[in-house]
Order: sequence, then C-alpha cells, then structure tokens
Amino acid sequence: MTDHPPINVLFLCTHNAARSILAEAILSHIGKGRFRAFSAGTQANADHRPHPLALEALQSAGVSTAGLRSKNWDEFSAPQAPRMDLVITVCDDAHGETCPVWPGHPAIAHWSYPDPMLAEGDHDALLEMFKQVMHRMHLRLELFMNLPLASLDRLVLESHAKELSAQH
Repeated sequence: MTDHPPINVLFLCTHNAARSILAEAILSHIGKGRFRAFSAGTQANADHRPHPLALEALQSAGVSTAGLRSKNWDEFSAPQAPRMDLVITVCDDAHGETCPVWPGHPAIAHWSYPDPMLAEGDHDALLEMFKQVMHRMHLRLELFMNLPLASLDRLVLESHAKELSAQH
C-alpha cells in the first residue's frame, strides 16, 4: 500500500464493452493500491454487459471480472462521481468526441488500440485478438505504473500519459 491516495483513472471507449473494460480490469489487477480504475462509454451497451470475449480473455489471464459492467460516461460527470485524476480514451471514436466536463479537470490522454470486436474468424481467432489487445494494454499500464505518480501534478501526469501513447 502507499502513503498517498490512489490515483483514479477512467478509461473511455464508445460502447464500454471491450477495450475500456480490459483496461479497467488490468489496472485494477496490477494497480497495487496505487490506482483505482474505472471505465465508461460514450454509448454504453444497453444491457450493461461487457463483450463475452473480453471477459474470457481476462479470466484466462487470471484477472477478476467481478463487478465489470458497461457504463455510460455520464455516470462519471455527475457531482457524486469519484473525482478522476486521469481520463484515457482507448478508442479513436471516443477520442474524437466532445467529452463532458469532468469534475476536478483531470489530465487527459489518448491510447489507441484496435477494436477487437471488429475482428473476424472463429472463436479462437477472435479470442486471440482480445488477448493481443489485453497484452498491449498490460505492457503500457506497467510502464505507467512505474512513473512516480504521487509527486506529479496534473500537467506532468498528462504529459507522461501522452508520451506512453506512442509506445506499444
């Protein structure tokens, strides 16, 4: 555990069904109490269910899927929402949309990943695409976690998060 409050990170994607869910679960899994991960979508799935292959990929890696659900980003712009320190879009469509005004004016970054829901093939080929995206996210999040985040202000945090967008 750490002497500093955890850093709240919100991952955004269009439907909050695959990439943002993967990022939330991975950071929650490896965050070691230094981070609290959340995810949301600009147009969250109406049934609030993440993509089944996203859940299967996470479970195959030993990452908990408990409590994961597709959420609309409005949930995090409400006054009672947790205050975010960093908001990261993980799909190009969500990156291009006008975001709500987030309470506390968090740092913003964009990390582009291919949409595994657009892949074609049999179950094994599709699952492999989800696993590849998950692996790339895990590598980038490991780098992110190694930053001295407790001593960084919002602008430096944003700068470091944007630098990581060019990696992996």
